[in-house]
Amino acid sequence: MIFPLLLACLWAVFAPSVFAADRPVRILALGDSLTAGYGLAHADGFVPRLQAALDARGDAITILDGGVSGDTSTDALARLDWALGDKPDAVIVELGGNDGLRGLDPARMEQNLTAILDRLRQAHLPVLLSGMYAPPNMGAGYGQSFRAVFERLSHRPGILWDPFFLDGVAAHPALEQADHIHPNPAGVAVIVARMVPLVETLARGT
Repeated sequence: MIFPLLLACLWAVFAPSVFAADRPVRILALGDSLTAGYGLAHADGFVPRLQAALDARGDAITILDGGVSGDTSTDALARLDWALGDKPDAVIVELGGNDGLRGLDPARMEQNLTAILDRLRQAHLPVLLSGMYAPPNMGAGYGQSFRAVFERLSHRPGILWDPFFLDGVAAHPALEQADHIHPNPAGVAVIVARMVPLVETLARGT
């Protein structure tokens, strides 16, 4: 994973801006505590750090914070119409972590995520879907069923796919908070560096 991460970091630092629109592209980050910046000062959270990185590159992109700590896929589906009230042009979907932590049925998660993606497709909103893995203590069978949900959804037409939101952070204590679940500020920096080119690609599709 080191080489792809290095490429993402280099892209985020050296690649030229691809947006200079009069009206910023508005992207909703629909997620749970990983999006909401649980355990961090506001400025260190994913959304503010991603916004700062995009601003530094001169991208006319505004990230709308739709992260709610503790949300399962069921919760996010229930509040989707409210979250879309800010009229985004595209959506980042980062969900599933709490479904896995609570051992909820992967089939139900798939139904919820499918409903969310269907609703976004009906609204003609491009989507960046970020995947998740179940905690290893849930067992191999559960983990395989859980992961298969994201693998299937990643093949939906028009989906921009980020295989794992915590790629390069999970299982790296120096990048995690004490709970070994949420990223610390250094971990957020790793996530943002990888996500910037994906978010720019998402914005191109609007």
